[in-house]
Amino acid sequence: MTVTSPRTAAARRRRYPVTREIDEQTRVGEVYMGSLLRTQFRLAMFVCTVLGCVVGGLPLLFLLLPHLRDLHLLGIPLPWAVLAGLIYPAFVIGAWLYVRQAERNERHFADLVERP
Repeated sequence: MTVTSPRTAAARRRRYPVTREIDEQTRVGEVYMGSLLRTQFRLAMFVCTVLGCVVGGLPLLFLLLPHLRDLHLLGIPLPWAVLAGLIYPAFVIGAWLYVRQAERNERHFADLVERP
């Protein structure tokens, strides 16, 4: 025995696009935006933690290995050479990597939102 519904051609409820949910600040839109914000915040905290450990670890390194303080690189004391010559490029590379990953997160979010 087969049971069929007489309303097989009934109109289906049209689903809101996610972009409309975000624009209207509905609960679903808040969940999507919260997800993006958490992802970007985790990325920012990771980059800041790595750079903070590198910069904060240098004084500890020179404290634990005092003979490094007496070394010279091209006539410049090693601690100054590291601070002047390596830290700033590390900041630039960290910023570049952060921007690349943040843009990748935003592209992924846009693809997720635009999915039918």
